[in-house]
Amino acid sequence: MSRTVLEKIWDDHVLARRGEDEYLLYVDRHLTHEVTSPIAFEGLRARGRRVRRPDLTFALMDHNVPTVDRALSVRDEHSREQMRALARNAMEFSITLFDYFSPWQGIVHVVGPELGLTLPGITIVCGDSHTSTHGALGALAFGIGTSEGEHVFATQTVWLRKPRQMEVVLEGRFQGYATPKDAILYVIRELGTGGMIGHATEFRGEAVKSVGVEERMTLCNMAIEGGARTAIVEPDDKVYRYLEGAPYAPSGEDWEEAKRYWDTLKTDGGARFDRSYRLNVSKLEPQITWGTNPAMCIGVSESVPDPKEVEDQTQRRMVERALSYMGLKPGQRIEGTPIDAVFIGSCTNARLSDLVMVARLVKGRKVSPDVRAMIVPGSMLVKRRAERMGLHRIFMESGFEWRNSGCSMCIAMNEDRLGPGERGVLTSNRNFENRAGPGSRVHLASPLTAAASALEGKIADPRNFDLVSLDELELEWVSPWVERNILEPLRGG
Repeated sequence: MSRTVLEKIWDDHVLARRGEDEYLLYVDRHLTHEVTSPIAFEGLRARGRRVRRPDLTFALMDHNVPTVDRALSVRDEHSREQMRALARNAMEFSITLFDYFSPWQGIVHVVGPELGLTLPGITIVCGDSHTSTHGALGALAFGIGTSEGEHVFATQTVWLRKPRQMEVVLEGRFQGYATPKDAILYVIRELGTGGMIGHATEFRGEAVKSVGVEERMTLCNMAIEGGARTAIVEPDDKVYRYLEGAPYAPSGEDWEEAKRYWDTLKTDGGARFDRSYRLNVSKLEPQITWGTNPAMCIGVSESVPDPKEVEDQTQRRMVERALSYMGLKPGQRIEGTPIDAVFIGSCTNARLSDLVMVARLVKGRKVSPDVRAMIVPGSMLVKRRAERMGLHRIFMESGFEWRNSGCSMCIAMNEDRLGPGERGVLTSNRNFENRAGPGSRVHLASPLTAAASALEGKIADPRNFDLVSLDELELEWVSPWVERNILEPLRGG
């Protein structure tokens, strides 16, 4: 029988079944962070339980960490206490912790793949909705709640309902200034925030195969904003090259054996999906959100909707409320709207490939004096790699703040937030009311659109700027890993 990559991994991990569609799955990797874990750890203590497999459990500080100088104390009391609690819990329960000062600290969905904690064919859970990001490497990854987290800590298993399956086929190739971020925004725009509810989404097609692993992570990350339960891409040689030599990846004979297994995880021809959606990305223009959920999205050259043209009364009220909150006029062009800030970061777009693209647009140019612009790398390893390449100099000479890693403005932690009524172009994944601070107005976009907007001081079309070539960046030092996994895919390899 033909099976999808999801079905193959699922079948390999089922331990028991109850009822019609609930299954007990073995968990290969449990990732946790400081925000969603404290109550789960307290539950273990209350019941006198230990973590069953501390060797398969990894804790990271990411949501609450300040992105400023780490020689300074953490000023926010709530952030400081949550970080301290995770440190205590990790020590008590013998869990590996990448803390505030670890050279491997970073956002959990960036660190997992780059360290080889994320591998094809494994199951991953984390108390974070964007755990689907790890599916870009062919892993079956689910975000879980606090009570489920306690269950995983104690048993190394999780009860899950088997999701229906949906394929999103991206045909053609990305041209010019369109990116996977624009593609997933367009998909959510077309299908709505509930268009993938109850489904595991497999991204397929020529466009998916043509981009690098990090760009696939952006697709899987934001599938959650379309209501997906998780997302996945079948593993291929690009995934193997990305993982080879990573600290936690297999090596030697184990590596060769692992690859033989990973090669069996392709979705079979004739495998069936419950739903299918196709998009040719060849003529896709850069996208940007105008409202208060990711589906409220338009092309950067388009105008925001006019409620009078919306027939459904409920939808009309939603549009009216969103326009009022965002301070936009019905029918106005989105391009040219003045902004206060630009944030390039988050688990959606803070990887090295994102930073290289931004450098290609901003090199030799200056951020508008009216804009506060910051770049927050997704991990300290991304930061070090970028600095060895000399990207940080390009950013700082252009007028960007070059920060340490963390979730930052995506969730308005510490000082990284928008003020009431301030408008920002962010590369993160959510634009709900108050998301980046009370009264904040968030426009989601790709790193290229965000960078162009920072330069102009208003929402801008990145197609107005020439991109310098990779050679013209005059990178200071490029490792074989960076050349193979970052630059080669960007060249279309």
